[in-house]
Amino acid sequence: MQSIRLKTSSTAEERARPGPGRDLGPLLAGAATAVGAAGALLALTDSDSTLRGPSALFFLLAAPAAAIALALRGLDPFARALTALAGAVALDMLVAQGMLATHRWSWRGGIVAVSVISLLLLLLVRMRPVERMIERIRKIRSRQ
Repeated sequence: MQSIRLKTSSTAEERARPGPGRDLGPLLAGAATAVGAAGALLALTDSDSTLRGPSALFFLLAAPAAAIALALRGLDPFARALTALAGAVALDMLVAQGMLATHRWSWRGGIVAVSVISLLLLLLVRMRPVERMIERIRKIRSRQ
């Protein structure tokens, strides 16, 4: 059995890259967020825009993938991206299957369900450090 080696956080020297492409990551993340939010908004308002379909599909893949990728911080970037994308597709299919099984299929409901599940997953991942701090405080109090 092979164990997965987690990468440690990079130092400030490794993160500070000289050159014109150093701020490209946050710029692309912001653009992806804008496209995803526009896709969800266009789909929920039933707009007649030609960008509604591709933008909504991007949202349905990007929202859960971002939440899953945040949960997999320690993995290699390529493995994290691939796993997050596969998890997003699986989550979308599970939402669709659940809606079909309960005879409650609607495209608006699917977008709302994927949004809520992605937000809950994101909140759970963000709450993890708070839970660790509370656990440490309890351990310290029990020692006293």
